[in-house]
Amino acid sequence: MAETILDIVDVKKNYGPAQALKGVSLRVERGEFVALVGPSGCGKTTLLKQIAGFEEPSSGRIAIEGRDMAGVPASERPTSMVFQKLALFPHMNVAQNIGFPLKLRGHPAATIAVKVREMADLMHLKPEYLARFPRQLSGGEQQRVALARSMISAPKLLLLDEPLSALDVKLKKVLQAELKRLHRSVGVTFVHVTHDLEEAMMLADRICVMRGGEALQIGRPNDIYYRPADAFVAGFIGDTNLLPVLVMEVAADHIRYRSQEIGDIDFTLPRALAAPDIATGPAKLMVRPELLNISDGTIGYPCSMGVEIVETFGKGGAIQFRAVTPTGQPVVVEVPGTSHWPARLGERVRLGWHKQDIYLLSDRARGAS
Repeated sequence: MAETILDIVDVKKNYGPAQALKGVSLRVERGEFVALVGPSGCGKTTLLKQIAGFEEPSSGRIAIEGRDMAGVPASERPTSMVFQKLALFPHMNVAQNIGFPLKLRGHPAATIAVKVREMADLMHLKPEYLARFPRQLSGGEQQRVALARSMISAPKLLLLDEPLSALDVKLKKVLQAELKRLHRSVGVTFVHVTHDLEEAMMLADRICVMRGGEALQIGRPNDIYYRPADAFVAGFIGDTNLLPVLVMEVAADHIRYRSQEIGDIDFTLPRALAAPDIATGPAKLMVRPELLNISDGTIGYPCSMGVEIVETFGKGGAIQFRAVTPTGQPVVVEVPGTSHWPARLGERVRLGWHKQDIYLLSDRARGAS
């Protein structure tokens, strides 16, 4: 059985009358990579500070390896944190920066030197870099130094507060792969705050989507992407289409609906293709852009609708089309890149999809923005 290393139970945090966390609970297993995502001000960095011990919760419980962290200072917790602003010491060279946590703990100089070389190798830092100062390194090299410094004391939990957000796209991709490799090779548990949804999908074993100080959904990336808890999660994790429908019946094994926008051969769905809180009345039918097909009329789909192409975007490996239905409902379609585009600006086409590729969501709002 998986072993829980971090247990967050009903944590709340107040700053005067403002409530930054409204009872967040999250359990992280040893060796997991968990990403916290959500809009600015949702509470994800606040939660990370509670775990690290830089702030104390107003109420609730945080336990690491079964030990309650109430009153335990940051310096005595088995955690290490990498900040968005790396906070490397400009007057220290790379070796001194990496070895600083061990020096604080009183380790012998010889031991520190060995550990520094080991961490430099792990982070693919060349030996000659150890004598350089942070200002003499590139942004990516500085990130590696910060990670090496955070890992040298062998923390049980590595906490990452958007450490890659300031990098250019190409370098970010390289370091995302490095971060994944590092997690796999050292086996340390990662809790990672990021605004980059693609980054969370790529790196994390599980994602916690937050809004307004609450955890709306916690799950595997694929589940959150294709089976979101509500329309907010669906729209926040990547582009999606939320088409208005009216649910007529909710039975134990199926759901019956109707729509002015959609042509359907029977207007029923298996109950598993709808959110648990679905009820009769207005709802949203979710279908991801890459699961829509532009039909030429020769291939039949059980569900389809007519649209007009109003914008096109070439993305190299993919082509994205923006379209509208006759009633003005916006739709996004994404197909694999090709030299022969399947539709043109202003063209009227029919979009088709398979029933197993859709998910029905409640139209009722949850939480606060």
